[in-house]
Amino acid sequence: MLEPFNPRSPLATTLNRIPFILQIVIGLIIGILLAVVYPNDTTVIPMLGSLFVKALKSVAPILVFVLVSAAIARHQKGVNANIRPIIVLYFVSMLCAASLALFMSYTFPSTFTELKAISSEVQAPKGITEVLSNFINQAIDNPVTAIMNGNYISILIWAIALGLTFRAAHDNTKRVLEDLAQSVSAVVRMVIRFAPLGVLGLVYNSCTQPGGFSNLLNYVHVVVVLVASMLIIAFVVNAIIVFAVTRENPYPLIFTCVAKSGITAFFTRSSAANLPVNLELCEQLKLPRATYSITVPLGCTINMSGAGVTIVIMTMAAVHTLGVHVDVWSSLLMCIVAVLCACGASGVAGGSLMLIPLACSIFGISDDVAMQVVGIGFIIGVIQDSTETALNSSTDVLFTAAACRRAERIAKKKGLAPEAAATAQAK
Repeated sequence: MLEPFNPRSPLATTLNRIPFILQIVIGLIIGILLAVVYPNDTTVIPMLGSLFVKALKSVAPILVFVLVSAAIARHQKGVNANIRPIIVLYFVSMLCAASLALFMSYTFPSTFTELKAISSEVQAPKGITEVLSNFINQAIDNPVTAIMNGNYISILIWAIALGLTFRAAHDNTKRVLEDLAQSVSAVVRMVIRFAPLGVLGLVYNSCTQPGGFSNLLNYVHVVVVLVASMLIIAFVVNAIIVFAVTRENPYPLIFTCVAKSGITAFFTRSSAANLPVNLELCEQLKLPRATYSITVPLGCTINMSGAGVTIVIMTMAAVHTLGVHVDVWSSLLMCIVAVLCACGASGVAGGSLMLIPLACSIFGISDDVAMQVVGIGFIIGVIQDSTETALNSSTDVLFTAAACRRAERIAKKKGLAPEAAATAQAK
């Protein structure tokens, strides 16, 4: 749950009584009503949306830098062999999710009308060679300059490099980095607290632009594509992965995880808040405590298939709107970046949206344009964020259970203890 700046103030107490998702819905409805009743305002109401986008733009670079470096630094060396297969499943599922999202983006392309006016300002890259060249040129940049200018490629490279080096640092140093990540996340939560007002201004601005209320249909389209992609991942892609691992019918396990974890996560909209539910579910499934006590909390950090879907589909919607032609290899590079971004998106409401500019920068889309996409993301976040969290959280238990069942099957076949079988399969 989001926390206000001053939890003891009367205003904050009142706001806490209203679910945050409901606040965004109210802001959306008020924005539409104002566009009908008073469509001629060009200053105050639209300014709410522009200020919100500007605030997001100011905090996103440092958020990416700190979250990614902290996520890598907290990873422990010498992970138990029983854990490695589950981590592999996490990353395989995220790559499959990003690839499916890319396919859905090409098959059912989404566009955002409000971005078309600036399409002439974007220079499309001429193939994978230019994309890689731009990627390398952006990567070699001063980190301070990169954060100031929103150079997300350089920010990501520096975050990974520092995260890897911090893995060898003293535990107290890692703790400081983790505290810094939590502090930056708290600042982001303060900004996101104003999302209802920002959504109000953005919806008003969208409805009063040329095209009027028909612009909202674009949002419906992208929501349908997002939700359909996540449902396919949950019930088709994950089913194939689980069957490949367990050689059993995957659907009883999938339905159990969705019913007892996914539905709760849908309403809490927080993987961290759903962690006790997942641990209890693992206990009910009789999974080894030594395994799930590590992999489920770790999944809250790195298992972010839903976030990868959001990043890819929203980025490709911007690409289609701006008329940027990209080849397959450039798109696949963006999918890999989306997976890396998704691993750093945990712990922050709307975290996947905040990482869209990094993916957009691969195709030469400016930070200003990308932040407009982020603003649109908060409009549709009422459904997108809930579905994304449900997918992310439920698969933490799903893949842990699948790997444990594989270990049990190998143990029975070879007459080994489950722990020994798990070690053997990891090697």
